[in-house]
Amino acid sequence: MEQAVIVDSVRTGLAKSYRGGFNNTRADDMTAHLIDTLLDRHPKVEPSTVEDVILGCGYPEGSQGTNVARTSAVLSRLPISVGGTTVNRFCSSGLQTIAMAATQIQSGFADCIMAGGVESISTTQPDHINTYMFKNERLLKEKPSIYDAMGDTAETVAKRYKVSRESQDEYALSSQLRCAEAQNNNLFDGEIAPMKTVMKVLDKESGEVSDSEVIVDKDNCNRPQTTLEGLSGLKPVFDPDNGSVTAGNSSQLSDGASMTLVMSEKKASQLGLEPTAYFRGFTVVGCEPDEMGIGPVFAIPKLIESAGLSQDDIDLWELNEAFASQVVYIRDQLGLPSEILNVNGGSIAIGHPFGMTGSRLVGHLTREMIRRKAKYGVVTMCIGGGQGAAGLFESIQ
Repeated sequence: MEQAVIVDSVRTGLAKSYRGGFNNTRADDMTAHLIDTLLDRHPKVEPSTVEDVILGCGYPEGSQGTNVARTSAVLSRLPISVGGTTVNRFCSSGLQTIAMAATQIQSGFADCIMAGGVESISTTQPDHINTYMFKNERLLKEKPSIYDAMGDTAETVAKRYKVSRESQDEYALSSQLRCAEAQNNNLFDGEIAPMKTVMKVLDKESGEVSDSEVIVDKDNCNRPQTTLEGLSGLKPVFDPDNGSVTAGNSSQLSDGASMTLVMSEKKASQLGLEPTAYFRGFTVVGCEPDEMGIGPVFAIPKLIESAGLSQDDIDLWELNEAFASQVVYIRDQLGLPSEILNVNGGSIAIGHPFGMTGSRLVGHLTREMIRRKAKYGVVTMCIGGGQGAAGLFESIQ
């Protein structure tokens, strides 16, 4: 079987939805920019070498509809002969595409694929989503929680598994502080491709909207001055009377894209490239929709067992921080050591464009594995509708 390797992974900075630098930027423009960035960073990779673009997107409609993977490929410097397919596994879409690219390469039917994810929340939610015949009547009767808002499922997890408000806020603070330290140490710089764009700016006094040229070259969602006192003073959002999930211990709505260059080890060697990691496996499971956040509790053991490893063999964990309630439960239930879990912060601080985060996590994990001389790393995510996914990577050193 061919070995599939991660050659490189780049992303945009993450901008706050609706009021950040990408609030008027199309998803396919962001993705095309990253495709071209990968080509620029690896001039030995001729555009015609790329055989497919596989792109994850949580809500593939509007500015990110019409098969956004294909439109992104056509917008980029890739030749018209390169195809594109869009994949939706909600928050794990970006990880799913990398797994699909890798298994296609392992099968021997491809040598070079660009995979990743994108989400423009600003241009799709909440006013621009097609809700015609949105809900299935039978599901509404038999399993209505499949349509629950993600925040509601976070509250369910907190209450069902007795995850305290204090533990959620403590975890959220840790994410913010770790992210701030990583930014101060320039640990994200190598993965971010600056992008010039035009954002919409609202004048709060006059109500007028104007255009402003900006360069998004870093993440601007995190709050480095966060304190536990400040977090504890926030009101619950989804259950104002008896809830514990707040804006401070939830992931932030943000816009961004990520693209990862996946190759066969043989092709990378022929081109004289230096891959960062081997793709070693991927698993997905289902769970009850109303507690979708705990999906990794089931996906991780399945992945580890399938790979013939033990949990102690894993040196680094990247667990998507949809909500602190689900991260705290997964961490404690599986015994994931805090010192190797989301070591540079996560989506609570950095932001969470649904379809792209999985690819972002792969790019960051593989870099951090090299920095720490780690052997095995896992990216794992909860998924709307009641699923969990996990991907295993082995460092090349």
